[in-house]
Amino acid sequence: MPARERLSAEDWSRAALEALGRGGLAAVAVEPIAARLGATKGSFYWHFTGRDALVDAALELWERAHTDAVIADLDRLAGPRERLRILAERTLGHAGDGDPVVSLLRDVDDPRVRRVLATVTRRRVAYVHDTLVEAGVPPEEAGRRATLAYAAYVGWWQVRAVAPELAPAGTPSEGHAQVLLAILLPDA
Repeated sequence: MPARERLSAEDWSRAALEALGRGGLAAVAVEPIAARLGATKGSFYWHFTGRDALVDAALELWERAHTDAVIADLDRLAGPRERLRILAERTLGHAGDGDPVVSLLRDVDDPRVRRVLATVTRRRVAYVHDTLVEAGVPPEEAGRRATLAYAAYVGWWQVRAVAPELAPAGTPSEGHAQVLLAILLPDA
C-alpha cells in the first residue's frame, strides 16, 4: 500500500474554503472534510487546534486568494480602463465555483464572517473606486459606481446559485461584462 502524501494546513484550509462555498459555515465540519481529503482527524489536529481555527484559516485564505491575489494580478496591467475591463470579464465570466461570498452572506451573523466580509467588501469597493478615479471619474461618482458594481457582482453570484441560466459562466457572460463596464465607464 503506497504511503499517503502528508497534507498541509493549506490543503485543509482550501478544503474548508470549498466547503464554505458549497454550504456556508455549517459545511465546515472536520470529519466530512477529512473524508474528502482521504485523511484522518489526526491529520487535522496536527495543523489546527479545533474547528474554529480551521474556519479562521479558510476565511483568511478567501481574503488572500479572492481579493489580495486578484488585486495584485490586476495591478500588473497597464491602465485603469484595462484593469476594469479585465476585472469585469474575470468576475462575471468565472466558470468555476467562484467566490463563496453568497454562502458567507448567509452566515453574516457570525462575528468572524461579518468581520472578514466587511474587510473584503471595503477593500474591493475601494479598489474599484481608486481605479475609477485613476480613469478620470470624480471621486464621489466613483464611490457610487464602485459600490453598485460590487453589489452587481454579489448579485451575479446569487443569481448563478439559484438561476444559473440567467448568469452564464465563461464566454457566454462576455456581454454581461461589457454592460458592467459600460456602467462603470460610460464613455468607454
